[in-house]
Amino acid sequence: MTEPPHPPDPAPASAPDAAEFAWLARRSFSIGLLSFGGPAAQIALLHKEFVADGKRISEGRFLNALNYCMLLPGPEAQQLATYCGWIVAGTRGGIVSGLLFIAPGALAMLALSLVYVTFGASPLVAGLFFGIKAGVLAIVLQALVRLSARAMTSAAALAIAAASFCALFLFDLPFPLVIVAAGLCGLLVPRAAATPSPAQDESRARPAADRSLHARALRILATGIALWALPVAAIVILLSPGHVFANIAAFFSTMALVSFGGAYALLSYMAQVAVETNGWLTAGEMLDGLGLAETTPGPLILVTQFVGYLGGYRAPAPFDPAVAGLLAAGLTTWVTFAPSFVFVLAGAPYVDRIRGVAWLSNVLSAITAAVVGTILNLSVWFAINVLFATVTVLDAGWTSLPLPVAGSLQPWSLAIAAGAGVMLFALKRSVAEVVIAASLAGLALRMSGLAS
Repeated sequence: MTEPPHPPDPAPASAPDAAEFAWLARRSFSIGLLSFGGPAAQIALLHKEFVADGKRISEGRFLNALNYCMLLPGPEAQQLATYCGWIVAGTRGGIVSGLLFIAPGALAMLALSLVYVTFGASPLVAGLFFGIKAGVLAIVLQALVRLSARAMTSAAALAIAAASFCALFLFDLPFPLVIVAAGLCGLLVPRAAATPSPAQDESRARPAADRSLHARALRILATGIALWALPVAAIVILLSPGHVFANIAAFFSTMALVSFGGAYALLSYMAQVAVETNGWLTAGEMLDGLGLAETTPGPLILVTQFVGYLGGYRAPAPFDPAVAGLLAAGLTTWVTFAPSFVFVLAGAPYVDRIRGVAWLSNVLSAITAAVVGTILNLSVWFAINVLFATVTVLDAGWTSLPLPVAGSLQPWSLAIAAGAGVMLFALKRSVAEVVIAASLAGLALRMSGLAS
């Protein structure tokens, strides 16, 4: 596939084509509405829209972008959406694509948080979510199959993926450690002669362009840090350094900088601080928030918005509780996602230059293989928790394995997941159709009393 032209950054000669920008906005909004299933399914959806169907990005450039985003702290799928928007329409495209990827899920989480604290659990919503969870399992498995087909191109890649899965599932090793180990393995793979990319050739011939590129990156970093700090400074000045809003801003800003490995890797840390230290919510409510995040579009890390909402709602002074919850949720989302935009928009122009560096290309390929093992681990974890009502933990000292209780198998969840799999793999139906069908099936089963 021919590489698309580079985006107009760092020194655009003209604004992106209006029709192309309109295409990006429509497609990004659609992706934001349909991005159920966590990072695996979301990455697959981005690949489908920008590579397979949209033909805006080549396979190689997409995988290169994915590798880069996996190295960054924060939600990799949202960062990848920002990166894809940048490729199509420059900085403005990256901002629009990233925002539209977040917005539907953020609005859904905000509405559900309001319902949760005001009216309690809704049987209608519970029924819809019951079906969506099972349908999403099939979507995640489809994403695993697709990514495996692209990344498992050698015995070494297969070995790295298997080792990564075992490291996470059996030994519960930290995700950053797994990624570093995979990168070191990539250094041991025999390297072919480097083939400089067009961006590398151009950079060698135009040092002035390099200076412009570095200046651009510094401007984005400075602007991003200033924008991130603006609401935090306003809180300290207008309220107090000890106000719950200031605590929320400090905690979730820190999380945004250490959030390697996705939301699951951060849950224990988040629960420890939000539940035990600050008392913003209970452990049961924390699990409820995760359930809501699992069944809404967008990054799973949007569970932080639920936590922030309850923290503000329960310590509202000097605001009304509903207003305080709304402001705290917005603040949480801002400080959680703003760094991701800065990382991607500042670093994206450099990424294409590394594609012709043989040793670094091998490192990134090894990391991609490790990502497959990571997604397999998430798929197994998700299947255990969706298909079984009761899960125990085998603590053998050197490992803590989640084990489903066979008698707690939920046959209707299995049936919906199997039906969703048939729709995806055999009938080639879209993710939207699968989500709608699964949610309606779950609602019908709950309302009829067949599923509890």
